[in-house]
Amino acid sequence: MASDRKGRQHESSWGRPLAALAVLLLGALSALMLLDRLYPVDLGQRQPIPFSHRVHAHTKTISCLMCHSQVLSTARAGIPPLETCLLCHSRIIRTHPYIALLREHYRSGRPVVWQRVNWLPEFVYFNHAVHLVKGIDCSRCHGNVALMDRVVPAQKFEMGFCIQCHRENKATHDCFTCHR
Repeated sequence: MASDRKGRQHESSWGRPLAALAVLLLGALSALMLLDRLYPVDLGQRQPIPFSHRVHAHTKTISCLMCHSQVLSTARAGIPPLETCLLCHSRIIRTHPYIALLREHYRSGRPVVWQRVNWLPEFVYFNHAVHLVKGIDCSRCHGNVALMDRVVPAQKFEMGFCIQCHRENKATHDCFTCHR
């Protein structure tokens, strides 16, 4: 009996420190998740309203041009206006909290401040419309966005990448085409 008590005391002496350690580890893990420290590097930037290109472009097979309609006539692809989102979301999954937030932004006239994903230096001129009209697919530069939940830059937009593409497509190498 005495040895049985010692065994239980030995077991219980480890219980509290292990529980405390477990609580500390769970707390640290939760804090890291909240601070975006545990997400994979290639997950992409967190946006104020989560948007999955995978769901919209791949699963629902909505064309890029549905949302980025100005890309065929302007230099920039741009972020679609909230009205574009509401073409569908005024009718479907209306009660989802993020869709409600989207509608609230629209009603109040407050823009959603999206985090920019792709950057070009100011001295570089790039026209999306020219490239699309020539038959260059968006994925050549942006990767397979249709399989991305959060958009991740697929390329580092540096001169070597652009020159290589121009060579492959027999496009001009005139410096002033891109540098203005």
